[in-house]
Amino acid sequence: MQERIEWGSLPAGLRNAIGAQVGQIMAARTLSQGMNSALAAVLDTPGGQVFVKGIRTDHAGVVAQQREAAINPHVQPLAPALLWRLDDADGWDVLAFEYIAGRHPDYAPGSPDLPAVLIAVDTLSSLPVPDLPLKDARKRWRGYLDDAEAELLGGETLLHTDYNPDNILITPAGTPRMIDWAWPTRGAAWIDPCCLALRLIAAGHTAAQAEQLVSRTRAWASAPRTALGVFARANVDMWTDIATSDPQPWKQRMADAARQWADGQLASV
Repeated sequence: MQERIEWGSLPAGLRNAIGAQVGQIMAARTLSQGMNSALAAVLDTPGGQVFVKGIRTDHAGVVAQQREAAINPHVQPLAPALLWRLDDADGWDVLAFEYIAGRHPDYAPGSPDLPAVLIAVDTLSSLPVPDLPLKDARKRWRGYLDDAEAELLGGETLLHTDYNPDNILITPAGTPRMIDWAWPTRGAAWIDPCCLALRLIAAGHTAAQAEQLVSRTRAWASAPRTALGVFARANVDMWTDIATSDPQPWKQRMADAARQWADGQLASV
């Protein structure tokens, strides 16, 4: 997790390099959401508002930011457009995106935001897989599966995989937009609905309620019950490892959600 740095505390060389791209910066508002960028701010400029995010070039997380820049042209219009990139501004890697006015969805049971989130899943699953060195779902979860089980995750669908509500914006018109594309992945279409289901359970849904909701997506129809069970067990092991190594409350909730979902899978066999 990156410690967020206020705009005025950033190196002068970095602020000047950004100013050279956008013109006079009349105001800067640092955002609190997100965990992976030291810089995350909305800038008021002569051309309108711009969202910038950045990380030092010597930080390991810069690789994820490079992936986000590469995938951006291929996930339009679902994602805000990348306007420009600085790959070494006073030792920082910076991405600038069109600013999207919106709010993060409420995942609680009965939330009116849930249909829009499901639309985002369907929209992404309909996009072509770009010819990029994407993560492969079989390799991403391979540490928790044997070879035959891992093959069940293979596919030719572009996946986001991180359905944290902070990664989705609902515009005033009700349109969903997806942000933070650090882990674009190639794999089976049903994986993204599963990733969303885990977040829904963590937000208070039962496993059955979460599955009922994500079953409305087109991708869910391609999910073999055996593969769902395999993926559920893999997520129990993965989130247990994550929560054990760094027991933040949200990670513990995700581990609990994974166990609830896996128990529901066993009960349905």
